[in-house]
Amino acid sequence: MGMTDPIADMLTRIRNASKVHFKSVDVMNSKINLNIARVLKKSGFITGHDIKTDAEKHEMLRIYLKYQDAKRPVLTDIQRVSKPGRRVYLKSGKLAPVLNGYGVSIVTTSKGVMTDKEAREMNLGGELICNVW
Repeated sequence: MGMTDPIADMLTRIRNASKVHFKSVDVMNSKINLNIARVLKKSGFITGHDIKTDAEKHEMLRIYLKYQDAKRPVLTDIQRVSKPGRRVYLKSGKLAPVLNGYGVSIVTTSKGVMTDKEAREMNLGGELICNVW
């Protein structure tokens, strides 16, 4: 049986791993998950990512979490906005900053996956995937 929302699974695994101070977390590898990980790295919420193969020869995306010190994760929370049952599309003018600019929204546009700030600068709208702070 397939997974209905692999993006939400990835976000939940990242959220849970950062709360228990794991150094890394493995998620299912897909183009959208890889692009979301690239945006999280560019925004400074994770230290990096790479592709690993597990025991059953499946490709897994390993995400390395970032911490301010030994006790505080950089990623405070991550929330899924657009879901398979309720898609959320916004125009560039409606993309509001998250927590007055302290967080980012991740948006899929016709030019790829990017932050809300980049989408506003390029005057692009799209599907609002998640908010991160």
